[in-house]
Order: sequence, then C-alpha cells, then structure tokens
Amino acid sequence: MNVYDDKKMTTDVLSTQKHIADGCNAFANEAASPEVKNAFMDILNDEHRLGHEVFDLMSRRGWYPTETAPADKIACVKNKFSQGAQG
Repeated sequence: MNVYDDKKMTTDVLSTQKHIADGCNAFANEAASPEVKNAFMDILNDEHRLGHEVFDLMSRRGWYPTETAPADKIACVKNKFSQGAQG
C-alpha cells in the first residue's frame, strides 16, 4: 500500500507552489496591461511567500536539508552574474 505521509504531501505542496509561481511569472511577463501585470505580480508574491513557508517547514523537519555556501563560492557567483549584467 502506498502511504501518502506528511513528508510526501508537503513535498507535493512545495512542487505545486513552484509550478504556480512559474505560471504567474510567465503570465506577468506577457500581460497586456499594467493592471493585469500588477495583479499577477501580487499573486506571484503571495505564491513565493507560501512556497517559502512550506520550504521552512520542510527544512525544520529535516525533509529539505541545505548546506551553507562558503563565502568564496558566493563571491564567485556574484562576480559571474555582475559581469554578465554588464556585458
């Protein structure tokens, strides 16, 4: 029997939040008017907030382990993207 436990349900919720945010992002980028774009941006902000709440819950329960990035790697990525923005 396939048990849908709390971890699986929460993982599914986070995946769904990511999918909704992706859609809202695309719709906001292609909005035909500022009002429609603003509406999608509001929804997108809510979806990001909800997704982060789910991520925090999973992280606290040990279901989404993350590592702290070393400062030198962070600096390298910042440098890479700042150069790309200037080019």
